[in-house]
Amino acid sequence: MAVVSASAQERPQSRVEQYIDSLKNTHRIEYLGEGNKPSLADERDLLDIFYYDQFRNAQDPRAPYFLFMSRDANFVMGLGGVVRMRGWYDWNGAMLNNGFIPYNIAIPKNPVREKWLGSTPAGTALYFRVLGTNTRVGDYQLYIEANFDGYNQRDFLLKKAYATLNDWTIGYAHSTFSDPLAEPLLVDGQGPNAYVSTTAVLVRWMHNVRKDWIVAGSVEMPQSFVGANGITTQAIDDWFPNLAAFSQYEWAPNQHVRLAGILRVLPYRDLVAKDNKNEIGWGVQLSSVMRPWKPLTLYFMGNYGRGISSLTGDLIMGNYDLVDNPNQAGHMYAPRVFGWYGAAQYHFTPNLFTGLTFGQLRYLPDYQQSATEYRYGLYGALNLFWNITPRIQVGGEYNLGKRQNQNGEGRWAQRVSVMTQFSF
Repeated sequence: MAVVSASAQERPQSRVEQYIDSLKNTHRIEYLGEGNKPSLADERDLLDIFYYDQFRNAQDPRAPYFLFMSRDANFVMGLGGVVRMRGWYDWNGAMLNNGFIPYNIAIPKNPVREKWLGSTPAGTALYFRVLGTNTRVGDYQLYIEANFDGYNQRDFLLKKAYATLNDWTIGYAHSTFSDPLAEPLLVDGQGPNAYVSTTAVLVRWMHNVRKDWIVAGSVEMPQSFVGANGITTQAIDDWFPNLAAFSQYEWAPNQHVRLAGILRVLPYRDLVAKDNKNEIGWGVQLSSVMRPWKPLTLYFMGNYGRGISSLTGDLIMGNYDLVDNPNQAGHMYAPRVFGWYGAAQYHFTPNLFTGLTFGQLRYLPDYQQSATEYRYGLYGALNLFWNITPRIQVGGEYNLGKRQNQNGEGRWAQRVSVMTQFSF
């Protein structure tokens, strides 16, 4: 814990770090036990864990306003959350849901869904977190988060639930193949269409090989999306876990470059041969977040593989992990997918910043598809955020997206959205 604080103090702070410091000053701490209060340095070291987390998403709630901390600074507990409201206006073609998803752009244009004014409380969340250190077992953490994002965006659903003990994590958490820190902050709750944001029940080992080098590996529960036709092929239950790993170089808090990979076994039944078969899916991903200049943060993510469609933003809307081989009845294969995005975020002040994001996702089947099948999607976002206080944020965003089909037909869609949120 002290390593993070020391490294942050050895160099000039970026405006993002200045904002995080302002958040730390808003905490109200109740001390447990007898004796003197912990030193300010010990408090900050413990609070750093809330803000410097390898799997913390930009849209995750801030650390709780109220915290309970032991006087020896070996234990801290908090219950927090965020109240978030989004509103939007679509024109030139309305989306089917509250997220801006290029896959859902209607081709040809649907006159019934030409414009849409909507709003949602989706993303409103509550969470509970415990951090501690024990002389017998070491460092531990418990985390539970749920949000309103179900039917009509009003059902309360579990989002994360995991426990960490030293290098080990077990529970429902972000996949090791994902990189939440490399996603820019957006008003749009869906995010770039090439972003991998999957969660799974997993067992993960993550270790600091050196001060600036981290490796991780995990065994994760699978959930494949198989496009069987039900006549010559049939989807069957997953039986083998996903295996994911990454290697990461980190030169400053929340600044890194990461290379990740995933291996999947994708089962299906050949109804012609009356036999169960398996295809291998795999993916590689390069991602990074960096601050080359105090006001500027850059984000990048690129991924490529076979049978990883359900892990991406656009193609999760269909069943593309396995598709039928049109030249061989009863056989399926894992089509290729390639996606990337880049983003830049500029802070005029620690509390006022703008962002620009652009990316695309391409579906690359081995055989000719139907003329109306998805070929690629483009995603763009331009936004402005203002932290009125460290815990009250408002933002506005313009989204531009395109869906292109295999036959060359394509359509653009546009959206303007606003967001307000309060973290506690």
